[in-house]
Amino acid sequence: MKPEDLTGIVGWGSYIPRYRMPLSEITRVWGFNPEQPRELDVAEKSVAGYDEDAITMGWEAALNALKRAGVNPKEIGAVWFGTESKPYAVKPSATVIAEALGVTPSTMATDLEFACRAASEAIRISIASVASGLIKYALVVGSDTAQANPGDVLEYTASSAATALVIGPSSEAAAVFEASYTYVTDTPDFWRRAHVPYPLHGEAFTGEPAYFHHIVGAVKGLMEKTGLRPSDFDYAIFHQPNGKFPVQVARMLDIPVEKVKPGLVTPLIGNSYNSSALIGLSKVLDEARPGSRILLAPFGSGAGSDAYSIVVTDRVLEKRDKAPRVVDYLSRKKVVDYAFYARSRSLIKRIG
Repeated sequence: MKPEDLTGIVGWGSYIPRYRMPLSEITRVWGFNPEQPRELDVAEKSVAGYDEDAITMGWEAALNALKRAGVNPKEIGAVWFGTESKPYAVKPSATVIAEALGVTPSTMATDLEFACRAASEAIRISIASVASGLIKYALVVGSDTAQANPGDVLEYTASSAATALVIGPSSEAAAVFEASYTYVTDTPDFWRRAHVPYPLHGEAFTGEPAYFHHIVGAVKGLMEKTGLRPSDFDYAIFHQPNGKFPVQVARMLDIPVEKVKPGLVTPLIGNSYNSSALIGLSKVLDEARPGSRILLAPFGSGAGSDAYSIVVTDRVLEKRDKAPRVVDYLSRKKVVDYAFYARSRSLIKRIG
C-alpha cells in the first residue's frame, strides 16, 4: 500500500507580516558590500511586529488553511507545529494554536524540530496518520521568526512568515499526494547550542554537502521510486534560503527555471525557515490549474530533505478564494528601517 494515495491537502494558508526591511539597510548599518543582496537575489525581508511571534503567525496561517478546508476544528485529530523559533523553551506551541482554533481537547498536539524541515517532517507523519485511519485530519503548521546574529551574513535573509496545511482524505483534497521520499544524514552545516541566542553556520559548507546534496538525493530518490521525470512536473518548489539556491538546484536536476519561479517567494520576503518551501507551495496552489503536478522538496540543516509529488485536483478552484492568497500578503507591506527591526526583534535588550 502507498499511504500517499489515500491523502491530500484539504486546505492551505499562509501569513506574512506587513513589515519589510530592504537589505540595503543591513549593508548601511554594518558597512557590508552593497552588492551582497544582489548576490543572494533577495531585495527585502519580512519582519514580525512587536506583538508577533511564531505562534501568532502560525495561528493566522492555520486559520486560513481551515477556512479553505471547510472542516470543523473538532475533527482535527492532530496539530503538528514545526519551528526553530519557539516562543517558549519548555511549553508546547501546538497546544496554544489548537486551543485558539477550537481544536482541543480531543486531539494530539506536539512541536517538532528539524531546523527548516520540521514542518515537512510533520507532513510525512500526517500522511501516515491519516492513511492509517488513526485520524481524519491533521493540521501542519510551519512558522518561524528566524534568528540571526546582528552583523552576520545570515541576517540578510532570516525572516518571518508562516504556512499551514490541513492534511486529510484524498477524496476531499485540493491536491493529492502521489509519493514521497526522504534523504537524511548527519551533516552539521547549521546549529544553535542550548543557551546560545543565535545560530552558527558552516559558511560554504552549508551549500554543496548540505543543501544541494540532500535535495538532489531526495528528488532523485523520488523519481527512481515513481518513474517520474523532470518533464512530468509543472512546478518545482525547493527550500529557499536565498533566491539563487533553488534555481541552481533546479539546473542540477534538469528542471527549467520557469517551473521554479512561480513558487519562488524568498526574493520578496527572505528565508522564513519552516515556511520557506511551504509558502512556495501555498502560492502555487493559489494559482495552479487542476491536473498540474508539483514537485516539493523542503530541506532542513543537520541535514535532510523530503521530496513529494503532488497533483492538483478540481477542488482547488472552489477553495482558493476562501482565504487571502500569498500575493495578497505580498502586496500589503510597510517598509521599515533597521532601528524598527532591531526593536521589534528584541536585538536591543532594555533593562528597567
